[in-house]
Amino acid sequence: ERPAPLVVLADISGSMSRYSRMLLHFVHTLSRAGTRVESFVFGTRLSRITRLLAGLDPDEAVARVTAAVPDWSGGTRLADSLREFNRHWARRTLDSRATVLLITDGLAHGDAAALAFEAERLHKSCAQLVWLNPLLRAPGFEPRASGMRALRPHVDRFVPAHNLASLQQLVGLLAAPAPERWN
Repeated sequence: ERPAPLVVLADISGSMSRYSRMLLHFVHTLSRAGTRVESFVFGTRLSRITRLLAGLDPDEAVARVTAAVPDWSGGTRLADSLREFNRHWARRTLDSRATVLLITDGLAHGDAAALAFEAERLHKSCAQLVWLNPLLRAPGFEPRASGMRALRPHVDRFVPAHNLASLQQLVGLLAAPAPERWN
């Protein structure tokens, strides 16, 4: 059996930059372990970083990414970034077995309907869409922002990603079969 391909879409806006660095180290480790991983980051625009993450040293790989991506710790254009991915990268990087990790706090400004449309389109293109959100660390957290509410119906799993324990749980989730969908 071949492991399912993994596509990572990581938010690098100001509110997410410290979590994104940790998660990019995690993604680097997955790719070194033989998992097929395509990696993208987004703030105000989408950037493919798969080749930048290559190499033996994870610190050097993440440093290459932060140096090459001009909108690190800037704003967020989540709907525009998902649209760009759906239009230009989805057919090249996704297949029916692929898992997409969407790493964002969902605190996006803009048209919530456009975001919902792009999230639904992405969801239909993969086996499972997993939303990793560091805000889930707070007990009783509920997605109240309009961007969060627009995303939530289109993800298969909504999980925390804020520390090493949450990444360890993510490894177990990725090893488990994708949930069945009722379409």
